[in-house]
Amino acid sequence: MKVCRRETFNSAHRLFNPDWSDEKNFEVFGKCSNPNFHGHNYVLETWVEGDIDSETGYVIDLKYLKDIIRNEICERFDHRNLNLDCVEFHSLKPSAENIALVIWNILRTHLDNRYKLSVRLWETENNSVEYSGH
Repeated sequence: MKVCRRETFNSAHRLFNPDWSDEKNFEVFGKCSNPNFHGHNYVLETWVEGDIDSETGYVIDLKYLKDIIRNEICERFDHRNLNLDCVEFHSLKPSAENIALVIWNILRTHLDNRYKLSVRLWETENNSVEYSGH
């Protein structure tokens, strides 16, 4: 059985490679390489898979999951410049793929190993990434 908690956060970022020229960065990353950054209203889906507990009827208490996401993810990344404010991205490009990977790693440490974890991060209504630890 899988259950999902959806949360949102807003962050700014810039995609660029400091070893490349501005022209090369624009060629590869387009407007996402804007030196003044740009932002997204991210939608995070956190999927937890496991057995239904016979005593509670839950796979996992969704309030517990909500609290972890809000305390560990939203508080850390909401209304932040990922490149400048978040140590996780000082040496890691804050692409949607890398943001999802970082989120998965943070959440994984707070969940019992009996659960499978998957995160889907929507950067726009048309673009999303999913990571399941593989």
